Amino acid sequence: MAEQVLIGENVKASVEGNTLHLEIDLSHRGQRSASGKTVRVASTCGNMGIPGTGVTLGLNAYTK
Repeated sequence: MAEQVLIGENVKASVEGNTLHLEIDLSHRGQRSASGKTVRVASTCGNMGIPGTGVTLGLNAYTK
């Protein structure tokens, strides 16, 4: 598999051919939301470019 690049909090990306692979550690727990209703598991913290592709990704993964 191609080299993984960290593109946010707990989000690693790699590109193999025309396929984007994301890796997220589902056991990770980050900050609580402002309302306190959810806890962030992973985020690109806005829109991030995937190196070498011209593609932009915006991702948020959270738990209640």
